[in-house]
Amino acid sequence: MNHTHSEAAAEPPFDTAKLDRLMGEADLDVLVATSRHNVQYLLGGYRFFFFDAMDAIGVSRYLPVVVYQRGRPENTLYVGNRMEGFERELGTIPAPIVKTSCWRTLDATETAVQHIKQLGDGVRRVGIEPSFLPADARQLLGAQLGNVELLDGQFVLERLRAIKTAAEIELVRQASARVVSAMQATFKACEPGMSKHDVVDRLRKEEQARDLTFEYCLITAGTSRNRAPSNQRLERGDVMSLDSGGNFHGYIGDLCRMGILGQPDAELKELLQEVEEIQQIARKVVRPGTAGGEIVTAGEAAAKSSPHRDILDFTAHGIGLISHEAPRLSDHGPVPYAAYDADRPLQPGMVISIETALPHPTRGYIKLEDTLIVTDTGWEAAGDGARGWNVAGQN
Repeated sequence: MNHTHSEAAAEPPFDTAKLDRLMGEADLDVLVATSRHNVQYLLGGYRFFFFDAMDAIGVSRYLPVVVYQRGRPENTLYVGNRMEGFERELGTIPAPIVKTSCWRTLDATETAVQHIKQLGDGVRRVGIEPSFLPADARQLLGAQLGNVELLDGQFVLERLRAIKTAAEIELVRQASARVVSAMQATFKACEPGMSKHDVVDRLRKEEQARDLTFEYCLITAGTSRNRAPSNQRLERGDVMSLDSGGNFHGYIGDLCRMGILGQPDAELKELLQEVEEIQQIARKVVRPGTAGGEIVTAGEAAAKSSPHRDILDFTAHGIGLISHEAPRLSDHGPVPYAAYDADRPLQPGMVISIETALPHPTRGYIKLEDTLIVTDTGWEAAGDGARGWNVAGQN
């Protein structure tokens, strides 16, 4: 049966006026959000356990749905799994209308369709998330909303999230600081004979001990530039890089730090300092009002003027609920998309990842990745510790 919480929120917990404006600019009447990151945002941070766990159920999968009608926030619907009825009973799902009746993609979509039909004849253009809407759900929406045009609404939802609230910024701070702390503990535990798999397993445990959901770790050791966990054994004198994403209540801490099994020699110190200088040059342009693309321009120019210009790689991108999001700073980074914010001003509350890598042919892969929060006067670096050579085995 359907469950509707008797003490439902009067309005959803986000800036409805901003979303109404963005939807108006895109000429959308209704938004249907189905990605877990956007559903979490529209529900003020609510996360069911399927947000982190494998979401296959029987012959289908978990599909959370938020339906929002422009100008009518009181009509916002959340469609959840039947097990979320327990959350509904506790009042932890902050939406005006909550239905926890579904097990599959199709019954979740059917519930959303019936709600949209009840919104009236004025609904003609519906924004969806094509990359996060299963094929069977998309087909059902199109069949049952035959007089409605389905359009891409992902951009509208991304712009809604582009400027983080104070609560979101604190989660970014916590995620970043905890990832770096976990890296420091992992470096201290490293010793010759451990495999790269062993190191990643240790980092996973350290992140989990700090209430992070471990997402990934790219790791290098020695002179190899291969960043996959493997059975490669650590040797004394090896250079290591740990580039890891840890998730804290949905927000990602994604940073890279360097370690060594021994003491860094003069050349290694110079190489890391070269990377550090590029990072600092890029930071200097981060402030409200600066065009987002200037970060990339400054970092790339610094890389081109460095001794290892031919192998240095600089990139910058937005980060928050996902690892590449607004602000979109460049159209030629590792994750391709249009550089929407390259000519638009940075604003307080935006969060940016800045990273410089130096894959040296004989000394190994040397990289720093930092998280910058745009403030009213400049920037704040989250999780900004352990930026030098972290000596392994020093407890």
